[in-house]
Amino acid sequence: MPLTKKSFGEDFIWGVSTAAYQIEGAHNLDGKGLSIWDVFVQKRNKIFKNHSGDIACDFYNQYTQDLYLMYSLNIRNYRFSIAWSRILPEGTGTINPLGIDFYNRLIDLSLELGITPWVTLYHWDLPHALEKKGGWLNRDVKEWFGNYVAVCVRSFGDRVKNWMVLNEPAVFTAAGYFFGVHAPGKKGIDYFLAAAHHATLAQAHGARIIKSLQKDSFVGTTFSCSHVEPFSAREKDIRAAQRADVLLNRLFIEPLLGKGYPTSEIKILKRIEKYIKQNDEQDLKFDMDFIGVQNYTREIIRHSLFVPYLQAKIVSAKDRKVSMTAMKWEVYPESMYHILKKFHAYENMPPLIITENGAAFPDQVENNRVDDPKRVQYLQAIIEQVYRAKQEGVQVNGYFAWTFLDNFEWAEGYEPRFGLVYVDFETQQRIIKSSGHWYADFLK
Repeated sequence: MPLTKKSFGEDFIWGVSTAAYQIEGAHNLDGKGLSIWDVFVQKRNKIFKNHSGDIACDFYNQYTQDLYLMYSLNIRNYRFSIAWSRILPEGTGTINPLGIDFYNRLIDLSLELGITPWVTLYHWDLPHALEKKGGWLNRDVKEWFGNYVAVCVRSFGDRVKNWMVLNEPAVFTAAGYFFGVHAPGKKGIDYFLAAAHHATLAQAHGARIIKSLQKDSFVGTTFSCSHVEPFSAREKDIRAAQRADVLLNRLFIEPLLGKGYPTSEIKILKRIEKYIKQNDEQDLKFDMDFIGVQNYTREIIRHSLFVPYLQAKIVSAKDRKVSMTAMKWEVYPESMYHILKKFHAYENMPPLIITENGAAFPDQVENNRVDDPKRVQYLQAIIEQVYRAKQEGVQVNGYFAWTFLDNFEWAEGYEPRFGLVYVDFETQQRIIKSSGHWYADFLK
């Protein structure tokens, strides 16, 4: 018998996720300050075809029709992020009333339609004014972030109960401060370690502030995770996979759980200690109400002498000749099951919610329709794996599809389409894909 929404029980949360910079546009309207992404996209050849999120899906102006569209698809939980520089154009100091007003309207209309808001406080768009003071490399970012969180809770906490502190710290610190492929485009191991430690401090600090201001809040944070397997049974490959697992899955969750940083497998990680001050180890820890798990694929890892620090490399899906998405990620739904089991196995792990999962495929419009059978199959297969984990005792309480609308996909620009709803970026026309119709039927 095929799974239905009922199979998961009455309390299971079903929704969709988006992020401010990826959909809002209106990058310089109504008093919004510059973010690091507003600046990064202006650099030549950093983004596919020099695309930018200046207009994106124009959600800032189109949010009313988009929320009604969401409502028509039976989606009753909406995870979105707040643009820090829309609220505090300089990152701290003067609050922008027009920014507050936008999110008030968004929250109020969501609630009017019976859609519960789930707010991500940081989805990668640090105010540029703070980047000029060092951004995530400056330990003061913890206090700047805490101040911003307090403004959001005081402004929206009468209607918003569900909060996510950070989105994928492993990605924004590694891509932005080690590889330099995301904003702000810095490269180097020490940049990465400083940013990683300060983000982990800010994560727990932000959660404490929410709880202190709103006792009945439901607070979590989200982590990117990939199921990792060794390329072969060779000892070298097994060890390489273990090292990759530290970086991809363990580095940020373990200090939050009070286990400290997992530095024993990768010697270079011990350098993070130079950023750790008295009481930090205690301050990194916080008992979240839930953990957001964001999984898209698995990674196959082999030993490589030539990769600095890690001596491990990913064997690409293309080289393995396996089925893959437009992001060149392997289509491997079992990855979700393995990640849920892995996280659930930690001692004192709070309930899990899948706060992002989806797939990009090359969608085509024909006769004003978008047929995307591969995405439908993918979603069905993933949901089966979530059910499998749940049946085996994993406390997983929700699933948010990434994403509602095709959007600006960071360094890949507008090329990969993850949406349940197709967006024509020239005209801003929306077309519900067959996957969107499938999800609507599932949620009915």
